[in-house]
Amino acid sequence: MKSNDQTLQVEITIVPAKDRRGGRRRNPAEATEPDPPRIPRITRLMALAIKFQDMVDRGEVRDYADLARLGYVSRARLTQIMNLTLLSPQIQERLLCYPPGHLPERDVRALTRTVIWRDQWRISIRTLP
Repeated sequence: MKSNDQTLQVEITIVPAKDRRGGRRRNPAEATEPDPPRIPRITRLMALAIKFQDMVDRGEVRDYADLARLGYVSRARLTQIMNLTLLSPQIQERLLCYPPGHLPERDVRALTRTVIWRDQWRISIRTLP
């Protein structure tokens, strides 16, 4: 840093962070390993619903309202997520282990309105990719 009566000169060196999106753009020739594939949103929501249900079962949180407050989401949105646990085990496994490409959450949520798991499975075969 240099200073005189009229001006102040400051020198700053900024080094771009490694492996961060806002930093230096990577040259494809430099890439050593490819980015991992993105996990579909419906798969992440299914895993989240299972985790949340486990937290309620073990008494870590009192109820879904506590989860909604902790997650900064509305109770209605948390109910939508938690309704995924009403899907048949086969559909849950399919969403977790063999994630489809693009699958709108709305289509999966529609399956939760069907109570009988066998009927859910039958509908899912026709509607889900």
